[in-house]
Amino acid sequence: MTTSTNSSDISAKDAATQRTSAHHGLTSYLQAWQHDHWFWPYLRQNRWHLALIFCLGALTFVCAAGLMFTSGYLISRSARHPYNVLMVYVPIVLTRAFGLGRPTFSYAERILSHDWVLHVVSKLRLNLYKTLAKDASFLNEHEQTGSVLGVLADDLDHLENFYLRTIFPTIVAFIVWVLVTISMGIFSWPTCLLILVIFALVLLLAPMISLQHADIHYYREKAARNSEYTKVAEEYLGLSDWMITHRSQEFVSAGESESHTIAQSTSARESFDRWRDFWIQLAFACAAVVLMVAAALVMTSSTSLADYAAAVVLSIFPLIDCFIVVAQAVEEVPLYGESLAHLNGLSARVAANELPSMPQQPLDGPIESIDFDHVTFRYGPEETLLLDDFSLHITVGQKVALLGPSGEGKTTILQLLLGDLIPTSGEIRINGIPVRALQDARKHLFGYLNQDPFIFRASIASNVRLGKAEATDEELWNALKTVELDEAVHQMPEGLNTVVGEMGSTLSGGQRERLALARILVKDTPIVLLDEPTIGLDPITERHLMSTIFEANERRTLLWVTHHLQGLEHADWMVFLEHGHILMQGHPDELYRSNERFRTLYRMDVADM
Repeated sequence: MTTSTNSSDISAKDAATQRTSAHHGLTSYLQAWQHDHWFWPYLRQNRWHLALIFCLGALTFVCAAGLMFTSGYLISRSARHPYNVLMVYVPIVLTRAFGLGRPTFSYAERILSHDWVLHVVSKLRLNLYKTLAKDASFLNEHEQTGSVLGVLADDLDHLENFYLRTIFPTIVAFIVWVLVTISMGIFSWPTCLLILVIFALVLLLAPMISLQHADIHYYREKAARNSEYTKVAEEYLGLSDWMITHRSQEFVSAGESESHTIAQSTSARESFDRWRDFWIQLAFACAAVVLMVAAALVMTSSTSLADYAAAVVLSIFPLIDCFIVVAQAVEEVPLYGESLAHLNGLSARVAANELPSMPQQPLDGPIESIDFDHVTFRYGPEETLLLDDFSLHITVGQKVALLGPSGEGKTTILQLLLGDLIPTSGEIRINGIPVRALQDARKHLFGYLNQDPFIFRASIASNVRLGKAEATDEELWNALKTVELDEAVHQMPEGLNTVVGEMGSTLSGGQRERLALARILVKDTPIVLLDEPTIGLDPITERHLMSTIFEANERRTLLWVTHHLQGLEHADWMVFLEHGHILMQGHPDELYRSNERFRTLYRMDVADM
């Protein structure tokens, strides 16, 4: 039953995939590429460099054809026993020249094309990093990590291959086609038209058919492979249960139908490639026959002219390598098109979320106040209000705790203060200046510690210096001592130079938070934002860490988002949010004495204050 269900699912997916891929094709790709900002614009740059690359590519095949042409002429002329070697001296020299020219031009074309492509890809990578840096918070919330890593690791490499394996060979092939057509026209216009039609089949019809075929199989294999990955990964996670229930054979057969679908599709593609290449070679055979007949009709009127007959026929054979790659190259277009769609989609989403610019202002003097002035916020016109007429005045050095159920907009308040989001209405000011006008000074204003700080697979010193690159070892040790991590670091094999595991895997949860806190202390910003930094920690570690955080930030203004009331005795002010409104606010001690609901919540979460 399971197997039949899986097979039917895959069949349904295949059908859907074929219906989807039917909408693809050359026209669809051309329409999509009209709005491309990643690939085609770079073809307009360094046009003389590109022209030189295409000329060298064309000269490579001109030399190859010329080598066969002069060789054919030399053989034919030598067969008539010229009375002096000087009669064939010129074709001998040309044979050597074309023989040396072909690898020379080929090597030069490879050097220049790879140099151009590598420079372009470096610009693309820089452009991608700038795109990602525009709004890191948006990417964290709306983009899957795997998709971003795929863009970084695969899609740019695909574009590199798109230039080298598809665009350049195709343009060179069409240049050679024009040159061959003109050359054939010198001898015979009827022959020229026949060769033009034959090569049109090779350079136009065959690639279009290949593209349509590749579309169908690419999306069919992609759907089956995604299904296979999902199914195998799910079964692997439950491997122990399969073994316990003695159903290991079912585990082994996971993804079998998808694998069979992929194998069938791959076999069909390979069979199509063999037949396509056969028909292209047959087309060249027909072209050779046409040239032989034309040579017999046009070039047999004199012995001197007849020497060129074999030369003309032989010169066509090196063009097989030039023309056949076009049909082979377009098979990768669906992959390249998808990579372009990923890049353009990513940049479009980031651009759509990009906040309007605002003239920047300097912040003169120390931080005196932070004001949320009747702030209302929702993510979209149809979305629920997260904050409704929220107002809050924070003075310098004040410690403010933001509490409330999940989804009440506590983290949104921090994002609004950072300038990552713009209020639907109202304004947020620091010293009377809108935060959007202080984005240039943002890195000097805010330190941010969230519930899952990222620790790089680098040394302790490098992780702390993310807050301040020029920090001295003494500053690092002072920060580590303040967060009570100095003794643990001293006991590590290489002290500050000890490399922690990926994502801080060699550190405990509390140590990761303390290391991230040390990063903030080294940065020494006047405002510190805490987004549930103790989540996932045991109560004892949580209480100890919160005490350390408040002691280390005694002089700083602090906003702390939390679900728990643990450590609330350190706060100067507490704001409890519910349904986008401030349900209660005040000093924790006063609220404990005067507010029955707060007192009940506190006793449930901690104990008597």
